[in-house]
Amino acid sequence: MRVLMACAAFPPFVDGGGPISALLLAKMLQEEGHDLRVINTADAAEHDTLEGIEVHRIQPTNVYWNYRRPRPVWKKLAWHALENGNPRAYAAMRREIRAFAPDILLTDSIENINVASWAAARSLGVPVAHTLRSAFLMCWRGVMQKNGRNCDGQCTTCWMASLGKKYFTRYVDGVCGETRDVISRHVERGYFPNALSRCIPGAIEEIAATAPRTAPSKRAMRVGFLGVHTRFKGLDVLGRAAERLGDCALEFHVAGTGTADDEKALRAQFPRDRTRFWGWADPQAFFPEVDVLVFPSIGREAFGRVAVEAFAHAVPVIGSDLGGIAETVEPGHNGLLFAPGDADALADSLRRLSAAPDLYEHLSLGALESAQTYLRPRIAALYTAFLEDTLRRHARQAPAPHREVAL
Repeated sequence: MRVLMACAAFPPFVDGGGPISALLLAKMLQEEGHDLRVINTADAAEHDTLEGIEVHRIQPTNVYWNYRRPRPVWKKLAWHALENGNPRAYAAMRREIRAFAPDILLTDSIENINVASWAAARSLGVPVAHTLRSAFLMCWRGVMQKNGRNCDGQCTTCWMASLGKKYFTRYVDGVCGETRDVISRHVERGYFPNALSRCIPGAIEEIAATAPRTAPSKRAMRVGFLGVHTRFKGLDVLGRAAERLGDCALEFHVAGTGTADDEKALRAQFPRDRTRFWGWADPQAFFPEVDVLVFPSIGREAFGRVAVEAFAHAVPVIGSDLGGIAETVEPGHNGLLFAPGDADALADSLRRLSAAPDLYEHLSLGALESAQTYLRPRIAALYTAFLEDTLRRHARQAPAPHREVAL
């Protein structure tokens, strides 16, 4: 089928796992034989080819596109208001849909591409599928947290700031997420009322390890962290656990970056003589150097790509018992879970693992077995089936083509 894939972010812009996941999805769809074009926002309009994928970058339809950079308050307010239904995005996506004439519009996250894109597709009779990668549709921060605490539901501010986003989900025919948790959080609050839902995990390129790991015997166990250095990702939880472990025979390998102030405070928590700060690191270079990955997020991860990348290297994961991590890490099989934010519990898990070679080798074997679940051919086939089912649902439900949808 002809698939127009509109992405919130796409390489070479990489600010986390989202753009990498989008690139993998595009490659999988192309390998499945679909005729694909990727649309995303950038500083300047241009046509490009990235790893054999046709990419059309369009100029921002909002007041800016890179929401990671500091902005004046008035610009942030304007950006968030327009994300609830941007007429310029509606017009831009109608042009792109008409130019490519797709069988289906697939949106991968929705920031900048805008929820109005779904209405644009509906106005032209084109089915819509959406991939959830965060809680952005429900929370203007995208993390469902306030003052460092997880929200049980939407606060009044987020509810008001998301009314338009919720409204436009009615034009989506199929929605998928990488975990059941991220889907249910939206569906239970009335999002995507007309869509079928499907859980499709993220994919990995290949399994790097050929055999399970053996427990280290003549050196300290190497504890790894790979991610953005933010409070959401929980690096401070690992830092506090390191303080509690004292002289325990562990080394800490911390990869990723954060703000200068955050970096200074976080580094002070780790033992200077037994910690290596990598900065930005390629997972393919990082995982062979660590024995266990700690995934200590205090927020609800929609999936957590880094965990399955660890599995592909036969590296077990100690993760927080929350959101997508709790679905990915199976205690006693491919890793261990601990209560989110509980540095004492994390320290206990690290002590337990470092003192039990048999347990470590059992978990390494489980991690390697789990990696099979996420291989690209399997995930690609699931996506094709999802898109085909979405097309069939649209054919049963959609109004007549070329009906204008008002913003």
